Amino acid sequence: MIYFNSFIFAGLVCAIAQFILSKTKLTPGHVTVIFVCLGAFLDIFNIYDKLILWAGGGALVPITSFGHMLTHGEIAGYETEGFMGILGGTFNLTSAGITAAIVVSFFLALIFKPKD
Repeated sequence: MIYFNSFIFAGLVCAIAQFILSKTKLTPGHVTVIFVCLGAFLDIFNIYDKLILWAGGGALVPITSFGHMLTHGEIAGYETEGFMGILGGTFNLTSAGITAAIVVSFFLALIFKPKD
């Protein structure tokens, strides 16, 4: 059942994003910011953690998870190190994903040529 829930959640996120792109004049960058902020907002009220328990990896893959991880890291850093731990907590939880994105993007830029 967890695979089905994962598929439903990730598919729903993609369907909502496609609907927003099709029916509005927002760009993909706008939609990305909306979903990152939505993930952060849901994490503030501990709703996103419940979504992760329900959807498993499907809730950890979409862009909403990045907002969740940013907020989760800031809260954890604040609880352990105080106000100065906010920035450090963010980097502790998101550094692996950001580094992977940079490295993969670099190598893909070497392999593929951009369109004119």
